[in-house]
Amino acid sequence: MDADVSESAGPPDDSDESAAGGTGPRSGNGSDAPPATGDASGTTPTPRDASGTTPAPGDGPGATPPSGATPLSAAGHRHHWLRWTALGASFVVLVAAGVGWWLYKKLDGNIRTDTSAAAELKAYERERPVSVVHDAENILLIGSDSRAGDNRKYGRDDGGSQRSDTTILLHLAADRKSATAMSLPRDLMTWIPVCHKSDGTTTKKQFAQFNWAFEFGGTACTIRTVEKMTGIRIDHHMVVDFNGFKDMVDAVDGVEVCLKKPVDDADAHLKLPSGRQTLDGEQALGYVRARKSIGNGSDTERMDRQQQFLGALVNKVQSDGVLLNPTRLYPVLDAATKALTTDPGLDSLKDLYELVRGMRNVPTDKVQFLTVPRQPYAANRNRDELVQPDANRLFKRLRQDDPVAVVPADRLKHDDEKNNGKNNAETDTTDASGPTPTPTYSGNNAAADLCKQ
Repeated sequence: MDADVSESAGPPDDSDESAAGGTGPRSGNGSDAPPATGDASGTTPTPRDASGTTPAPGDGPGATPPSGATPLSAAGHRHHWLRWTALGASFVVLVAAGVGWWLYKKLDGNIRTDTSAAAELKAYERERPVSVVHDAENILLIGSDSRAGDNRKYGRDDGGSQRSDTTILLHLAADRKSATAMSLPRDLMTWIPVCHKSDGTTTKKQFAQFNWAFEFGGTACTIRTVEKMTGIRIDHHMVVDFNGFKDMVDAVDGVEVCLKKPVDDADAHLKLPSGRQTLDGEQALGYVRARKSIGNGSDTERMDRQQQFLGALVNKVQSDGVLLNPTRLYPVLDAATKALTTDPGLDSLKDLYELVRGMRNVPTDKVQFLTVPRQPYAANRNRDELVQPDANRLFKRLRQDDPVAVVPADRLKHDDEKNNGKNNAETDTTDASGPTPTPTYSGNNAAADLCKQ
């Protein structure tokens, strides 16, 4: 073993003692002193070895080491200590690596893969639009409206059916210097293509409200509906459930909002005073889902509120050191990965990390939120329809990775009045003497302080 005394360098104990004149053999006169060995003159001769050579000073078993030299026993002790230090450090590194690997596998295992949607989309590949700009990415974010399981308390469970309560098309610019999140109203009237249902039957092509696509054919049907509406190729998708959203908000210690009026909504499980305040996960979920108790009760206003909250969440994550602090980042990753169901291209922690790494340097004022141009549907004022040609202009800019700008609705309305009711988004004209102006839409960015608007 490492502590074996045979490794201790140095002479035996009895050699030390005899060299010091201690307990060696006595002389014949009984005295402890050694017998005289001098010559007739009384001078002690210089000892020689067997070869007749005079030993150098410091040689021999009892000699004192030269100045600055380390005794062999001290060197052995230091070597022994260094061994244990290296062994301990190696053990710590192995434990840390093991814990890191375990955490990675845990987070990686949280993510669910939607293989059925991938198979469905592959079957309709010939009908899908092609990507126009290399390295730009379009990700469809879908908020699940299922009332099954833990989500039952948020509404009636109608046999396990679900609709997309929230749908956002996230466009990441190829240079990763901006990100645009475009909301699609759940009540928007649009063409839904032929889709395969979970029971094996097939739906017919029909003109219906947008969120029915998710109920008819799940994620794949929703993606194909968006692609046919916009002409934008969807590269990836993520489905987020209610409880995962709550946990993400709690993981960043809440998100700050500002309410102009107090809220008391029993259906949304929400009761809040007016003013600036920080919402926990449960309150945040009620806040983004409430419809009738905040503002005018429209789905349009609810979408605006969802966009503002997501902007505040992005700002909290980027500005509060979450991304640079492992102890704070892990709970966020754990909550986020548990909440996600993704396509096979984003179903690993490595894939998600690459996506986030590409976005982490996007300035918060370049993370923009807007809603597709829409207006009340002529045949039913409780539904929406696209405003054309504004909507197609927006789709084209996102498809070609061209910039768009957003401003708060009040400011846009003021600018419209100054321009006789026509804003940049509506005119979008090209001046031969200069570049094409960037169209402006009603919306917000993640850097905006909602209490100051």
